Order: sequence, then C-alpha cells, then structure tokens
Amino acid sequence: MFTAPVTAFIELLISNVYQFTCLRHVNSNIGTKHPEYINCCIIQNKKKIEQNKKDIKYAKIKNIDKNLVARLELDKLKLSSITKTIIEITKLKDPIGVILDKWKRPNGLKIKKISIPIGVIGVIYESRPNVTVDLSCLCFKSGNSVILKGGSEAFFTNKIFVKLFRKSLKANKVNMNYVQFIERKDRKVVSSLLKDMRNYIDVMIPRGGKNLVKKVKELCNVPVIGHLEGICHTFIDKKVNTKMARNVVLNAKMRNVSICGATETLLIHKDCPKKEINLILNELKNNNCLIYADNKVRKIFSGKLKKATNKDWRKEYLDTKISVKIVKNVNEAVQHINKFGTMHTDSIITNNSVNANYFVRNVKSSIVMHNTSTQFADGGELGFGGEVGISTNKLPPRGPVGLNQLVSFKYHVAGNGQIRK
Repeated sequence: MFTAPVTAFIELLISNVYQFTCLRHVNSNIGTKHPEYINCCIIQNKKKIEQNKKDIKYAKIKNIDKNLVARLELDKLKLSSITKTIIEITKLKDPIGVILDKWKRPNGLKIKKISIPIGVIGVIYESRPNVTVDLSCLCFKSGNSVILKGGSEAFFTNKIFVKLFRKSLKANKVNMNYVQFIERKDRKVVSSLLKDMRNYIDVMIPRGGKNLVKKVKELCNVPVIGHLEGICHTFIDKKVNTKMARNVVLNAKMRNVSICGATETLLIHKDCPKKEINLILNELKNNNCLIYADNKVRKIFSGKLKKATNKDWRKEYLDTKISVKIVKNVNEAVQHINKFGTMHTDSIITNNSVNANYFVRNVKSSIVMHNTSTQFADGGELGFGGEVGISTNKLPPRGPVGLNQLVSFKYHVAGNGQIRK
C-alpha cells in the first residue's frame, strides 16, 4: 500500500494525464517555434548554472561516481549545445499526420498508413540535464505528452529546465501539463510509475546506468525503449589507413569516456603490423588509458599491460580503461562482438570493402559503422535533431530514438460502399 501523500500525487498525475488526450493534436506551429523557451535558454544561463551548482554540491557530498558528476555538470559550452539542439528540433518537419505508405486494392479500397503520436511517454533518468530538454522538446514536437522523473542528483537543474518549458507552453496558450516533472525524490513514486500506471502511460523510457534500466525492464508493465549497456567495439582490420586507425581509436575511446557510445573493447586483426599496434596502444597509454590485454597483445606490445580475463570482454567501463584482443579475421571479430556486445554500436576500420560489407551485414548491433568513431552513436550527430535514447531492442524503434521514432501509425481505409463476400 502507498502512503497518503504518494496516493494523492498519483491521483493528481492521472487527472493531468486525462487532459493530455485533448492536447495530442496541438497546433504543430507551436511545436515548431518554441520562441519563449529558446529565449529563456539563452538569457537565463546564469540562473541555470546556479541551480546546477546545488546539484554538483549534493553529488559530491553523496560521493556519486565521478563519471555521473561529469554528465551532470553544466557550463556555458554545454548550455550552448543544449540551445543549439532546441533550435535544430524546432526546424524539423512535423512527424504527425504523415502518409507513410498508400496503396489501392483490386476491389477499389484505398489504404493509407498515417503517423500518429504514441500518447503519454514516461521517462526515468539519471544525471544528464540535457535529457530533460531533449525529451521535453522531442515529445512535444511529436504530439506526445511526457512525464519526467529525473534523478535526485540533478533535481534542481531538471526542475528549472522544466519550469522554463512550461512557461513557454503557457505563453503559447497550451496546457502546461503537456510536460510534467515529478518534483519528488520518493522512490515509491518510481515504483508506482512502473507498476501502477499501465492505463495512463503508453511507453516508458529509462535513461541511466545498468541497474536503473534493468529495474525498469523487470518491473514495468508497459513497453520499454532503451538499452542496458553500451559495450561498443572497434575492430582494426589488417588493411587500414594507419593514421586514420590511430585517430579513430583514440577518439572512440577517449573523447568522452562516460557516454554509452565510447569504445570499450578494441579488436585487432592478427596480421596488423606490430609497429602499428604499438603506436595505437602507446597513444592510448599516453592519454592515461588503462589497457587490459590478452596474452597475444601483451607479447606484441613493448610496454606493460594489465592481463585481460573473460570478464573484461563484458565490461562497460565508462572510464579511461579499455580491453584489447587479437582476432584471426573479420569472422572472429563479428563472433566476438555478437557474443560479448550489447547490440549498441560497433565499428570496423578497414580498406577492404568485402570485409566491411561482411561486418556491417553480420554484426547484430543497432548501429554499425565503417571507418569512423563509435562516439557518433548519437541522435544529434546522425541528423535526428536530438534523441530520447539509443534502443537496442530487436523490434523498432531501434538505434537513436529521435523525433520520427516517437510516433506510431494507423491505417485509414476508404471505400465507396464495398462489402466483404
């Protein structure tokens, strides 16, 4: 049984959800412009940074992992990036009411497949305040209502972002409850969202660490979009542009070690020149990356490396650490990735088009790359105009979940009196 305050909160939430059904066909021009919100984001940076400092202070007191703190922290550069994302989303085409396909049957029936909003989207997430902005913009633009439950470590930052968004909705004469932020840190609220909101929430999206996503997938009784881990791989084939290989590997691992698209395991073809292997590994070591290597790599490398165990092939470090292994060929690389990977993002570095095509066709991941960094596994970078997350589900949506993935569809069947025999 829930406590009285939690029960009252759920009842309020449900009453607001009912209001959403009449808002799903909101004027798309409002979703295209968001003028007040963009202005607030640009003008009120100082206020947002002040609120963010409260969260940083709290996180440090609680000894929260340094990688989570890094994701949480806001500065002028991150705020500029957030504002840029908002502007990009506003420029995207309205995804609702689009005719996805159409055809005519021999009996004269005309069928159209038309995009529609999903409905009410619940999101439970940790650390990154930009998630609050991305989700609010993308859900609203796609005609969906959103209920946000951010982590306690980013409470004040998330709160002010949502406050600004709701202010924008009010200025545009739209019900502010189109976007809701749960201003409670009570964990019982999370449990109720997962277990007791089946009739009111259509999809749940978890954004955060493995434990959070695992809990959501286990307890939630509505469809879930998300991924458990990002154990991403980069495979260096024997025929490569050596300078490009070094640059891509360094970027894939070290540009930002705390994101799910960071390479965690490096696979190297056995015929790759020893000199090149040493250059790549030295480049990583010189950037303070701790390397866990199999015996073959340790014999090749001129310096000292940590010995890798089978457990290391399944690790998502989110840190300045990487696992390195020698493989016989592209076939073994693919087998390793499909066995130890998490169907997130994997890349091959090669000049051999046959091997590249084999890799792309046979790796089971939602994003497969050729001659580029796994750090591009991001909706914004791939032209989605932001994302609500990366989905590794086998059923769609898959990969970056952006504006055009936050829709469902229905069939419109038009006739002139036909009856079925």
